[in-house]
Amino acid sequence: MDKYDYIIAGAGCAGLSLLHYINQDSSLHQKSILVIDRNLKKSNDRTWCFWEEGSSDFESLLTTSWNAISIHHRDQNLYLPTAPYTYKMIEGLSFYESIISKAKLNHNIVWKEADILSIDDQAVYWEGGSATATFVFSSILHYNPVFKDAESIHQLNNMAKSHTVKPFLWQHFKGITVEYENEVFDPSTARWMDFNVDQQKATAFMYVLPISNKKALVEYTVFSKSILDKKEYDDPINSFLAVHYPNQSFTIQHEEYGAIPMTQNSFTTRQTSGYIPIGTIGGAVKASTGFAFKSIQEQTKKIAVALSKEEQPTAILKKTRHSFYDAVLLDILYQERMSGAEIFTRIFSKNQASTVFRFLSNTSSIFDDIKIMVTLPTRLFLLTAIRVLLRWK
Repeated sequence: MDKYDYIIAGAGCAGLSLLHYINQDSSLHQKSILVIDRNLKKSNDRTWCFWEEGSSDFESLLTTSWNAISIHHRDQNLYLPTAPYTYKMIEGLSFYESIISKAKLNHNIVWKEADILSIDDQAVYWEGGSATATFVFSSILHYNPVFKDAESIHQLNNMAKSHTVKPFLWQHFKGITVEYENEVFDPSTARWMDFNVDQQKATAFMYVLPISNKKALVEYTVFSKSILDKKEYDDPINSFLAVHYPNQSFTIQHEEYGAIPMTQNSFTTRQTSGYIPIGTIGGAVKASTGFAFKSIQEQTKKIAVALSKEEQPTAILKKTRHSFYDAVLLDILYQERMSGAEIFTRIFSKNQASTVFRFLSNTSSIFDDIKIMVTLPTRLFLLTAIRVLLRWK
């Protein structure tokens, strides 16, 4: 077997974020690293959005950003400034290419394109080869959530319905980047949640991110227990465009699909001294909303700092009271005791966007939390909180 200091299994958001922070630290430049993925020829398969104050490591990669968002439900139309936060958008290909191009200047980083067969404590095996390392960082799920492994998805959905696990929902979506002949969008405002669409007997909304007056990413997003067939996303998107931009010609420049698990169940049975799960299987996805980009950055930066100090790295993010809030909200959505449209509209109608962003970022104060909680039905959330607390681990 070839021997490395680190193996990064999976060159997606989590794997490349970790590589970015390792490569930034001069004390780690001599470390030998194997990056292995089934496909290193990256495409524009993802769009990540996040909010933050000030700038980030990826400021030069931003497609665009907004200082206002809007929420729409029935006859309510809320327009909210996001200050002091800015809502930002990065296209996957820009992210991949930037990190890979810089990393390829480091000749201690080896790239391998192959399907991984298995991962042991400190070893990775693929057809025709294997390698060991002091640390293996893996973001590879043992299922494929993006429409390609229906049997595994079915098994996970059944598992989620049992009493032995915590609630499990999918956040699944189709997005299209459209460009109109005429100016139809307001590029200053991101249409964050428009619930005036087919709810799929669950929670669904349209997400419109204007890139210019003529161009936008339009995404139909659903929180539900099962994933739609690909074609089932098309009617809501087409109907939305026809209603909001009637008799306007446009072209579709890009399409993307995704499915993100919303759960506090663990996707891996182990984290040992040599095997560290990162990204989704490392618990970086926020259970109640599916947001992950910023927590992946926090997680992977923390690992790189530990490596530079020659400490034992861990992907585990600090558990706070916000994890309990996530569990309560997820339980309400899963049990269908209140619609997501009603919950999020209430929260945004009574609070500033910055307060909600802090709450969703797990950085809110107790005072912020109280402001959020009083906007929601006390009895429903109190009873749910008691039920969640009884099974809390």
